[in-house]
Amino acid sequence: MDAQHGPVQDVSGLLQAWGRGNVDARDQLLPLVYQELHRRAAAYLRRERVGHTLQPTALVHEAYLRLVKQDRIAWQNRAQFFGVAAQMMRRILVDRARGRRMAKRSGRWARVTFDEAVALRQAPEVDLLDLDHALSELATFDARKSQIAELRFFGGLSLEETGHVLGVSVATVEREWQAARAWLHARLTRTPRHDA
Repeated sequence: MDAQHGPVQDVSGLLQAWGRGNVDARDQLLPLVYQELHRRAAAYLRRERVGHTLQPTALVHEAYLRLVKQDRIAWQNRAQFFGVAAQMMRRILVDRARGRRMAKRSGRWARVTFDEAVALRQAPEVDLLDLDHALSELATFDARKSQIAELRFFGGLSLEETGHVLGVSVATVEREWQAARAWLHARLTRTPRHDA
């Protein structure tokens, strides 16, 4: 309950109430966003390397725990929330990939598949740490294209949702997403795989 405005029913309203410090709104939010977070995590993990051990439920729970610790975000709406969730999922997956690499030192890569709908045309396997490095490199000279790729790839946001998060038109997102995919494809096909 938002003491000043009565019950808050929608996700954006709950996020805004949470941003004003309403902890009850934060607690009411999880059941409303859980299924969507789980769907996006499951879709992402289907593209991960064969034999990965992280389950969508664990990824959602870890991302949500990190999200509720965010006390400096002025939550605005659903799209922004899922955008931040995408960033959290990327960090979690990259941290796990680094941990596996350090623990095993066997030359096995944390692989993901760029599926046709979300990334490249041929769906090659890509090392997750190479992808993270490429996105960080892209951000040094074109932050928006890097953000678009992160939101689309890790968060599974639609073109419309991505535009809403970034405050740009769908046409701009589509154009920059195509350019980001082309750049990432070129960068990742010439990047040597991490082998240690």
